[in-house]
Amino acid sequence: MRITTNTLSQNIVRQIQQLGTQQAKLQTQVATGQRIFQPEDNPTAVGRVLGLESEQRRLAQFANNAGRALEVSQATFAGLQQIKKVSDRATEIGTLGTGVIGTDASRAYASEVDQLLEHTLQLANTRFRNDYLFAGTAVSAAPFTATRDAAGKVTAAAYAGNSDRSAIQLSENSTIMPGSTGDTNLGLRDFINQLVALRDALSTGDSPGVVAAQTSLIASEDRLVSSLAEHGGVQIRIEANRAQQLQRGDNLETLISGETDADMPSTIVRLNQSQTAYQAALQSAANIMRISLLDYIQ
Repeated sequence: MRITTNTLSQNIVRQIQQLGTQQAKLQTQVATGQRIFQPEDNPTAVGRVLGLESEQRRLAQFANNAGRALEVSQATFAGLQQIKKVSDRATEIGTLGTGVIGTDASRAYASEVDQLLEHTLQLANTRFRNDYLFAGTAVSAAPFTATRDAAGKVTAAAYAGNSDRSAIQLSENSTIMPGSTGDTNLGLRDFINQLVALRDALSTGDSPGVVAAQTSLIASEDRLVSSLAEHGGVQIRIEANRAQQLQRGDNLETLISGETDADMPSTIVRLNQSQTAYQAALQSAANIMRISLLDYIQ
């Protein structure tokens, strides 16, 4: 009789513990809104969630890449815009210089062009996050170097960068090159040298030289406009990609929620049922244990 009573007691305790564990699990699901806490809760769903979360991490990296690409393109665009303003003024001066002007006016224009020249050289060596923007992939050294005369005036400019472009990955099968092209960088070198030619022609009153420099400046301005348009297109593409990836991220979040979120109405009903069963089990256990003890005494 004692062995039977011990076995009965153990079974009752085990059943109550199981009901208590189930009740605690349901209470946690109601409190957190989640139905998966351990891999053993639903191994198949956990596998799917892990795959979705891995995809989320890739999307986060793509988002960082897109942000970086956009920053580079915007910085390059801003630099080219400033150089375009210099080009507008230089072309205007070139137009004025082709007319009938006095020596003093010509030299004054030459002095202004010299300042524009120095400003352009500074803009062409712009840095962004410690990288030179118009250097191709040789971003650690100034891409434009100037040769100067004894008076310190620029007499020529050379390009020390390369024609390569860094590619940034925007998705599993899409990359973009947000930096300036090799043609743009070489065009900046030519533009600086054209400013040198315009300044020198104005300084000496060389009308044919002013006309030749003016013609070259107009060609350079067309190249600048083309580069600005290209970077505008790059930024539009990056923004479109970011919007697409954001939508993709929202879809992943919905899928993960579908795998992990608890069905609250159903979970609350099951919790109430579990609590009722747990209380009933405790009451039944008390009655059974009392009867068994009396039988044993008898």
